[in-house]
Amino acid sequence: MWNPLRAAVAVPTTIAGSLALSLSALPATAAVPERAAVPELGALARTAPSSAFTSTAHEASLPASAVRTAVTAPATYTVRKGDTVSAIARRYGLSMNDVLSRNGLTVRSVIYPGQVLRLTGAPASAPAPAAAPAPAAAPAPASSGSVYVVVRGDTITRIARAHGVSTTALLQANRLAVSSIIYPGQKLTIPGAMVPASAQTPVAQAPAPAPAPAPSGSTYTVRAGDTITAIGNRFGVTVDAVLHANGLSRSSIIYPGQRIAIPSPTGLTAEQTANAQLIIRIGRQLGVSDRGIAIALGTAMQESGLRNLSYGDRDSIGLFQQRPSYGWGTRAQIADAERSTRVFYGGPHDPNGTVTRGLLDIPGWQSMTFAQAAQAVQNSAFPNAYAQWEAPSARWLAALG
Repeated sequence: MWNPLRAAVAVPTTIAGSLALSLSALPATAAVPERAAVPELGALARTAPSSAFTSTAHEASLPASAVRTAVTAPATYTVRKGDTVSAIARRYGLSMNDVLSRNGLTVRSVIYPGQVLRLTGAPASAPAPAAAPAPAAAPAPASSGSVYVVVRGDTITRIARAHGVSTTALLQANRLAVSSIIYPGQKLTIPGAMVPASAQTPVAQAPAPAPAPAPSGSTYTVRAGDTITAIGNRFGVTVDAVLHANGLSRSSIIYPGQRIAIPSPTGLTAEQTANAQLIIRIGRQLGVSDRGIAIALGTAMQESGLRNLSYGDRDSIGLFQQRPSYGWGTRAQIADAERSTRVFYGGPHDPNGTVTRGLLDIPGWQSMTFAQAAQAVQNSAFPNAYAQWEAPSARWLAALG
């Protein structure tokens, strides 16, 4: 989150690997600043691995008691929950670049509890060129048979990067689509692991026909070459939604001639559907265009998984992960999903008045891209992550609005 008041003059803040923001609007969220090379995928739980780099704005806001006097640096340091490379460097009187270079890291690297960092000695390797950053240091790639258990805050992108595999490979290994929801406790197979034959859903590999939305309650007859993933993509629903609608598991075998029930194209849970309907209803009341409503839906999905959460990064809560400490309202007010939605839209009927700035208050938002418009309100450390929800938001609006 940035300055809680709409200042007449925007104060630029330069953050390596994060977004440089010039808007004076208050962000609804201040997620751990890690710029993803691939948009974040999957729904959110809320405790993520520590970023190798945190914004100077965030560190400047730390209370004096949290700033430790520099002491002689040990040869190595074991990362603890909440650590960042910049905080570790400051603690021992080092520059962040020293720590990054000695461990072969870049500002995009993810560090994790238990990781051992070198604090003294020569650099591990030469820094990567700015135009082509070296791959982030991460836990060793998973060996055959490796399974990862999802924790709060995980996303498919972060898990893939942490294990040195591509997002696409991780999705394919677990029969997931880009719109699939992951949840704490879920077990994911890391590519490179041998998947039992019984877990293979394809009858034969063949290109899936172009996507075509299906009405709720329809059925589909499996053909040679079909997979659950391909069927889900074809009808605009998640793999999990198709499995649940048919009483199947990820180890189930499908076969030609089998009839598969196609769930609602929204692929949303009852809770998500109710919140989406609320966002649509309020948007209609305020006279917001369909595109503006879709932006609100996509923003809420990115920030909270379309859930009215009572927790988040630091003091962020609610559908849009707005922060009491930055003027978006009291915790009780932000927990009111209807009020927080009106605050996101903003405009002349904004419950916050001029304290914060919503979508309708952003000059020229209508000509911005989907992600740019959402980012103009949220000021997130992941400005491109909203783009992945543009197509799903349009489907949700068409189905529910």
